[in-house]
Amino acid sequence: MDLWTERCLIRNFRPEDVDDLYQVLSDESVMKHIEPVFDREKTAAFIRTAGLCEPPLVYAIVWKITGKVIGHAIFHVYGESDYEIGWILNQAYWGMGIADEVTKALTKYARRLGASGCVIECDAGQAASKKLAIKNGFLYEGKQGSLERYRLNL
Repeated sequence: MDLWTERCLIRNFRPEDVDDLYQVLSDESVMKHIEPVFDREKTAAFIRTAGLCEPPLVYAIVWKITGKVIGHAIFHVYGESDYEIGWILNQAYWGMGIADEVTKALTKYARRLGASGCVIECDAGQAASKKLAIKNGFLYEGKQGSLERYRLNL
């Protein structure tokens, strides 16, 4: 996958992306509502098992200006005909509209693939993620455990 947004490239992971992604996944602020922070080895294993598998479950988000991986996008089949989409970004890039760019690009791509809809799952404490889902037309579907689910019909 090579999807371009205004400022980013969403592409397949490469083994050499581990150090950039480690900077993201080792940050307690980034991981607060997700899971415990990753060490370098867990980051490398994550890239191998979720990014280098076929088909990938996650993709690198690259800042076009620098070529640096600033996070990852979640994009994979969810249920029978939906795609789950999401993002985890380096804290230095929060509040810049990047998650919105990623959401729009992945939604458009899912539509081209013939998906019925897209789903965003987030922790109930992730106010920014919920706000972004609603801004992009996703509707609240319900809660399972600590995760709230939002869905957009395509």
